[in-house]
Order: sequence, then structure tokens, then C-alpha cells
Amino acid sequence: MTVWKTSMRNFFAHKGRMALSAVAVLLSVAFVCGTLVFTDTMNTTFDKLFAATSADVTVSPKNAKVDDIPQNGRPESLPASVLARVAKADGVKKAEGGVSSPAVTVVDSHNENMGSETGAPTIAGNWTQNDLRSMEITSGHAPRGPTEIMVDADTAEKHHLKLGDELRTIAATGDITAKISGIATFKVTNPGAAIVYLDTATAQRALLGAPDVFTHLSLTAEPGVSDARLKQNVTEVLGGSTAYKIRTQDEAAADNKDSMGSFLDVMKYAMLGFAGIAFLVGIFLIVNTFSMLVAQRTREIGLMRAIGSSRKQVNRSVLLEAVLLGIVGSILGVGAGVGLAVGLMKVMGAVGMELSTDDLTIAWTTPVTGLALGIIVTVLAAYIPARRAGKISPMAALRDAGTPADAKSGWIRAGLGLVVTGAGAAALWATTRADKASDGSGLLGLGVVLTLIGFIVIGPLLAGVVVRALSAVLLRFFGPVGRLAERNALRNPRRTGATGAALMIGLALVACLSVVGSSMVASATDELDKSVGADFIVQSGSGDGRPIVPQAAEALAAAPGIEHLTHYRVLDAKLTTPDGITKNQEVTAADPTYPQDVRREVLSGDLDKAYGKNAMSVGEDFATAHRVKVGDTITVAFKEGDTAKLKVAAITSDETSLDQGAMYMNTSTAQQYVPAGKLPQNMLMFAKAKDGEEDAAYAALKSSLAKYPTYKVQNQADFKEDLKDQIGQLLNVVYGLLALAIIVAVLGVVNTLALSVVERTREIGLMRAIGLSRRQLRRMIRLESVVIALFGALLGLGLGMGWGASAQKLLALEGMGVLEIPWPTIITVFVASAFVGLFAALVPAFRAGRMNVLNAIATDG
Repeated sequence: MTVWKTSMRNFFAHKGRMALSAVAVLLSVAFVCGTLVFTDTMNTTFDKLFAATSADVTVSPKNAKVDDIPQNGRPESLPASVLARVAKADGVKKAEGGVSSPAVTVVDSHNENMGSETGAPTIAGNWTQNDLRSMEITSGHAPRGPTEIMVDADTAEKHHLKLGDELRTIAATGDITAKISGIATFKVTNPGAAIVYLDTATAQRALLGAPDVFTHLSLTAEPGVSDARLKQNVTEVLGGSTAYKIRTQDEAAADNKDSMGSFLDVMKYAMLGFAGIAFLVGIFLIVNTFSMLVAQRTREIGLMRAIGSSRKQVNRSVLLEAVLLGIVGSILGVGAGVGLAVGLMKVMGAVGMELSTDDLTIAWTTPVTGLALGIIVTVLAAYIPARRAGKISPMAALRDAGTPADAKSGWIRAGLGLVVTGAGAAALWATTRADKASDGSGLLGLGVVLTLIGFIVIGPLLAGVVVRALSAVLLRFFGPVGRLAERNALRNPRRTGATGAALMIGLALVACLSVVGSSMVASATDELDKSVGADFIVQSGSGDGRPIVPQAAEALAAAPGIEHLTHYRVLDAKLTTPDGITKNQEVTAADPTYPQDVRREVLSGDLDKAYGKNAMSVGEDFATAHRVKVGDTITVAFKEGDTAKLKVAAITSDETSLDQGAMYMNTSTAQQYVPAGKLPQNMLMFAKAKDGEEDAAYAALKSSLAKYPTYKVQNQADFKEDLKDQIGQLLNVVYGLLALAIIVAVLGVVNTLALSVVERTREIGLMRAIGLSRRQLRRMIRLESVVIALFGALLGLGLGMGWGASAQKLLALEGMGVLEIPWPTIITVFVASAFVGLFAALVPAFRAGRMNVLNAIATDG
């Protein structure tokens, strides 16, 4: 009980200092719990949606893929005759044929895309009774002919659509213009998909290109018949045919969920990774807090030991304080995490991905995980200070607080740190010498971890060197106040090292990613300059890999001022090499003008001949792996067509980031073996303008695609800028997540300074008594904070650039050979760190300046 009372008294005696550490725990736990609640809510939303939209039993073609945009623009289908067969199966109450295609674009009368901007699909289909499971018509009526269309209420509200408005649906088989006859509202949350409905006959003709075919069949079971039993009956009626996929409602929902699973998992684990970084930074704050509190209470603990407290009791007292801190911070963090999840849902809603708070899901494991993590991490962080407290002897009651650390342990720490850092540097050096990116990635990870640990361990040693160097450059201009700030920063190198390390972690990751991102952009730009001869590139602007519909390709071909237009298709095939090995592989079918559009280094053979009849080229890695040489014959079994025997006419270098490993053949060769209806549409198209007509051709191509807003025409400058923007947006998201760790690090600087001010109360009083003004005192504390922040920034940026340079060597193995250090970003971050230091010092400096001189002098050291 005495230990408990002592812990409680000490905890509340330093509640201001504890509050800052509690905020670090709160933020870290909030990020973990917020991530779990957010992803669980997304899972709940999609589970309800998939369960509501799935029939009791669904029959679909075997090769049908959930929400995949088919390369030929037409989803897999099955004949209507199958519907008549399954309708006769025992237990079938109702059987309906359904049509659904994600390979569409829907635009309004102003040619504005009605699809989501978040990557959610635009789906067109026919309206069936099965749709009443998840939707109800709230305005107008279902489409009754080719001139009518129905739209979901969320899309109608977002784009201000009403009955009678005209919509155009763009599909591979042509465009359909119809007026809105009805609006249907989801009974469950629609995460953001845009849905339009046509009548069945129009949907078959316009989306599938043929009558009497469906993409799926929806079967409703009679009362008392289970889904599993109905599936078994339907399977028997179809004679156990392997041409169809037969699924119960649960199985169909699970398949749909699996298609979303990878996206949700990536989001979840990425956010948890950043939460882990915040926890790591928070550990330094907690270690610093307890170390300084223990140092300030040295005499008090010595007195406790003198009157009979054991080492174990003192140790337990400090750990109990940590438990209290962990409990308070974690409980608040769990609540903040729920708020963070709701905030994320609102943000996602603002950008088009709707998530309803009605689906807010807080699993019991979420608060348990948050509490457990917060308490365990806090106690582990306080363990070393608690051990130090337990080692304080009764004689410490006769000494001043803040007894210097054991010099021997400092040298041992420095030695271990140098060894670990050296091992990490060796791993990074080995990374730059790797022959394969897969081999080097493990070495890179090892090097990052070891150098990070090493820098943390040798932080006190580095503080003595780096802080002196920074002070010589920055603080000497401030005279005696600057020298006092330097000495204060150097007074306890271990504390300064730990405080700087907290900031170092976040900034090291920022610097590393900046180097990698800039190098990727520079490499791609360099590759474009060297390899791309085309003036213009045409592709989908939605980022979903949507192929170019034939009518858009025809419009491009009709544009004036074009010397040539190159088609580019990607076909799935199974290749059998001369050594007898069969391998699934993508093969590129392009026009003979493609080598002019994208120049490839040819190691052997003639690339022009690869575009001849029954010929192809292969990449050097494939050729080496399968001992293929020019003149050999490869058997190519096209997924949607016949089998061809193609002669290898060229082997191309894989030292490129464009089309690395690509195999080429003539479009006419692909057309010879793949039926027209199954031939993939263009993934990209390239255009070359006639000499002197580049600007006119650019305008003409853009004008030709005016009716197809999904696609964009880019010249090389546009393409480079787009690439830069995409990588920049990704980095901005990462920087935003890393901001959490940096906020925790700033709290660490505030906490360190605040406790340092308390520790130096008598000293501050004496300096004020001999003439130091309040303004000079505040400046001294601000300068100390700035130099600590710049120390952490210098270490972090240096370490991060080392990581980034090593990572770039792996990128070079994938064809991205340009290393670019983004100096403007690095310098901006370094300068911003000084302002971070100034900000962190505001409150501690203000409180120090308000100290009563006589009371400060009278303080018991």
C-alpha cells in the first residue's frame, strides 16, 4: 500500500509533465484504434453490401472475375439457355438472368464523367427482382426500353441529376444515350460506386454485344430449401459442368470481399506501421520523462532508501507511475481513436467514398489492443529509469539531484553503438552491390534497422560532436546567452541524444522517401527522354487500367496532322520454350511503328523482324532463364484464342524502366490467332505528329477525345508532370502520416525542456539574480531547443539520405538508374526543424521567465 500511495503522490505531483507523455501515448493508441475501427467499419460496410446484393445461389462463367475490367471490354458471359435449365432445378423459386459490366463510362449531357474519382467502379447492368434485395426505386420507374436508364440515388445527388436528364453510357460495343426514367436508393451503404440500369435487351446488346447471353444467373430458393442444397441441385442439373461457377450467397459475398481484401489490408497495415513509428518515438519521450523525474528525485529516493525502502519497492513505485500513465493515456487514446475513425470516414466521404456512421464497428479487440499496447509500451519505456531509481543508494540523500551517469557505462554504450552502426553501414553497402533487387531488399531492411538502432545508441556521443558544431555556426552570434544554451544542451548528452533521436526517426523516413521519390521521377524522366520517340501518349486518366474503347481509337485515327498512330495491346498467353518449360506470360501486340515510339536496346537479332509474320521478341532475362536465342521457336497458347508457333527474331535489353521484360509481336499476328471479339482493346496508344504540326496535332487529338472524358492525351511534358504529381501525392500522404511521429517528437522536446527548467530552478534563479534578464533567459531556452531540434534533424536527414541512396541502387536494377537528392526539400525540412524547436520552447521559456527569483534561489536542489 505504501508503494501505491507513493506512486500516486508522485504521479499527481508531476501531473503537468506526465500530461505531455500521456499525450504521446494517447496519439499512438488513437492511431492504432482509429485504424482498426476504420478498417472494421469498411469491412462491415462491404459485408452488408455484398450480402445484400448476392442471390441465394449465383451461376456465372468459370473465368469471370469480380469487378475486373475485361481487357476486351466485354465481361465473360453464358448463354441464356442455361437459365432455362437451372430454372427447372428442385428448390428454385425464381431464376433471373443478370447483366453487369464495370467496363463502362457514364457521362451527362455536358460530357462530365458520372463515375467516382476514388477508384470505385462504375457499373452498368439490367434491373432485376434480385436488385430489390439491396435497392428500392424511390423516384420514377425502371427502364422499359432502349431510351430509358435508371441511376442510383447517391450518384444522382452527387451530380445533381433528375428525372428526364440525359446520360450517355460508353461501352466497347458503342455508345447508348438514354433519359433517366428512375432513381433507385440503396438500402445499405453504397461506398461510392456509380450504378446505372438498362432494360435487359438493351443491356445484353450494348454491354455484351449479343442477345440471349448473361453475365450471371440469380436464383432464389423456395422456403425451407437451404442455399447449400440449392447449389447441389443446380450443380446436378448442369451435370457437374466445370464451365460454370456456382456459389451460395455466403460464397459469393466472400469472393467479393476477397477482391477488396488486398486493398483493405494494405491500407490497414500501412496505417498501423505509421502508428508503430509513433509508438517508437513516444518511447523516447517516456524514457526521457522518467529519467529526468528520477534524476530530480535522487535525494528524495535516497531518503526513502535510508528509512527502509528496498530497491524493489522503489523500482515498483516508478513502474506503477508508468502503469498509471499508460492507463490514462490509453483510455483517452481509445476514445480519440474512435473520433479519428469517424473523422477519416468524413474525409473519405468528402472525396467520394461514402461510409455511414450507422456501420461504425468497434470490436471488443480494439480497445483491448489499444489498452494493452499503451500500457505495455509505457511500462517497457519506464523500465530502465525504474532500474536506475532502484540502484540509488541511501547516501544519495546527502548529494544534489541529477548525479552524473556512470562514465564506464557511457563508453560501453558508445562502443556497442558504433559496432551496430558499422554493421548497418556494411549492410547498406552490400545493398548497393546486390545483383538482384530481391536479394538486396533484405540487406536494405537490415541496414535501415541496424543504422537506426546504432544512431539511437550513439546519440549521446554524437550530441557532443554535432551540438558543438551547430553551436559554433549558430549560437556564437548570441554571445553569452548562446554559450549558455550550448552548455545546457551538452549538460546531459544522453538526454539530448534521446530527445534528438525522437525527431530523427520521423525525419529520416521523410528524407529517405524524398530521395526515392525524386530518384524515381528523375529516372523515369531520363528514360522518357532517351527512349520515347512518340510525341503523344493516350491512356485512361482514371488510373484503373481501363482499356481504350474502339470508338475512341477510331476518333484518334481520324485526327488530322498525325504521321502514325500505334496500337498497344497486352495479351495473356502460356509460353512453351525450347527447353520444354511452360510459363504464363503477357505478350505485347503492337504496330510495326512501335519501335519508333519506344526505343529498345536490341542485344541480338532485328526488332523490326519481330513484327513480321509469326515472329516475336523476348527480353534478355527471359532469354537467359530459358536459354532462348534468336531463331528459336516458342509455342504461344493465347488465353482467348488458338496456339501459335512464333520464331524469336530479337532479344531486347531489360535495363529499362519502360516495358521491362516485354515481349513484342505484330498486332496482325495476334489478330490471326485471337478472334476479334476476344482481342484485348488498346491499353495505350502512341501518336507521332507530322513535322512542324506538333501543336496542331496535339489540339486535334484532344478534340477527337472530347466525347470520351475518361481518356487523356499527353505530350512528353504532360506525362512527366503527371508522373511527378502522382508520386508527389503519394509522398504527401506518407508525410501526413509521418506527421504524427513528428508531433510526438515535438512533445518530447517540450517535455525535455520543461523538466530541464524545473531541474535548473535554483540555477535560473541565480542567473537572474546576477543580471540575466527575462528576455535573455527565454532566448537561452529557445536557442537550446533550436539546437536540439537541429541536432535531431541533421542526424535524421543524413541517415535518411543514406537509406534513400541505398534504395535507389535497388531501383537501378529495375531500370531506374538516376540518383537525385531533393535538396530544396532537405533544406526546407532542416530550416523548418529550427522553427519546430522555437515552437517547442515557447511554453517552457515563458514559464522560466515568470519564475520568482527569490523562490527559485531558495529551491532545494
